[in-house]
Amino acid sequence: MSSVQARHPPPLRTQAFEERAATGGDLLRRHAEAGGDRRLAALRFDPSDAALRLWDFLLTEEDRLREARQRGWKLVGAMKDLGTVPVMAFALPRTAAFYPDGAWWTPCLMEGRDRLFAAAESLGVDASFCPVRAMLGAFVTRDRFPLPDLLVCSVGAVCDDFSAIAQRVAAMGHPILWWEMPFRRAPERGETAVTLPGGARAPAGLVDIVRMELARVRDALADLAGARLDGARLARAIRCANAIRRQVRALRACVFRAPLAPLPALELQIAEMLLPHFCSDRDAAARVIADLLREARRRVRAGQGFGAAGDARLFWVNPVADLRAMALLDACGGRLCGTDFLFTHALDPIPETLPPLEALARSALADPMVGPADQRARRIAREMRRLGAEALVISRIPGASHCAHEGSRIAEIVHRGLDVPVVEIEVPSVLDPVAPALRTRLEALVETVRARRPSAARPRSRRTP
Repeated sequence: MSSVQARHPPPLRTQAFEERAATGGDLLRRHAEAGGDRRLAALRFDPSDAALRLWDFLLTEEDRLREARQRGWKLVGAMKDLGTVPVMAFALPRTAAFYPDGAWWTPCLMEGRDRLFAAAESLGVDASFCPVRAMLGAFVTRDRFPLPDLLVCSVGAVCDDFSAIAQRVAAMGHPILWWEMPFRRAPERGETAVTLPGGARAPAGLVDIVRMELARVRDALADLAGARLDGARLARAIRCANAIRRQVRALRACVFRAPLAPLPALELQIAEMLLPHFCSDRDAAARVIADLLREARRRVRAGQGFGAAGDARLFWVNPVADLRAMALLDACGGRLCGTDFLFTHALDPIPETLPPLEALARSALADPMVGPADQRARRIAREMRRLGAEALVISRIPGASHCAHEGSRIAEIVHRGLDVPVVEIEVPSVLDPVAPALRTRLEALVETVRARRPSAARPRSRRTP
């Protein structure tokens, strides 16, 4: 064992499903058996109570939405929205926003027994589309989430698959309020430009377009709630959203920079996925993230963590369709050292010194999916350099139109700029058939990282997963 590793106590270990279910008061078993989330039995879990509360919060979202409906709350479905419309919706009393697109994880959690893909295929949306087609199946079966009182969907410079699927939802008789998202182009010479959250530059005219579109959304939300959605309410909602974003950024910094990872990759991904819509409960999401951050900081102070100090520091791009892939990363001797799960703009603070709609428009236009892939790649490269990431993993989303060439372009720019190894993988909704091949590729990447290190920095003994 190297001298670096010797300064730390034995690393924490994740718990298998049976052990975690027992210590968690059968909470996970209830979700696995009564809720049909069978995939939980194939995962390993952080042993802390804070992580257990995270899982419970994630897995009870549909129950919370039904309870909110029973209490007379208005429900807003923010389709293809990653951190803008939910901020606006939660500014209103007795109004909650959720993310119907989140149904794309259901085939993983239920290991294909949910019928959502089959329902989508009955309407002509087959496996040539990305797994978000499960959302269409949810509107067919109507057994996943309560139908929203208002559906809002951005169109334009967004995922082609999603636009096609959302149009099919509308054709089924579910009215949608569409709002336009223009392509984020570079400012031309002499054109007035503004800086967006995250550092990208865009023509002021594009921000004006998004601001006017969001004004239509604001008016529709206010009509739904029967309450005025003025600047003061929006400003308060922005401050609340920013407070949660700060907590998530602090959690990421704690995990990425610690000698031992104080949180496994799986739980960190789930924590980040709360950001776009707060998992339907903004205040509860803030408490869940705060608990995780306290636990992570406690472990860092105690010198505790997962894996080994010599684990390969990997930057991960795009969310995975099967959650087991993140646990596989840890088992292969890797650890997360940076992520881009398609919503980096939901991590960036929304400007608080601007008029609220202007601030929200700038935040929405910073979405990495609505601009050139080169801009996204350069931001990834900057983050990798800042965090000391040693390799890049690009997870292609099966069938997703935006992943067809973007991954290769990101890989080219990052490899050329940083000279780090890059691997592209594809993770299906249930990865079991490809798990051996995926594990081999990740292990090969980890070994490549270790071989590239100076001799003194290489761990003298490998851990056994």
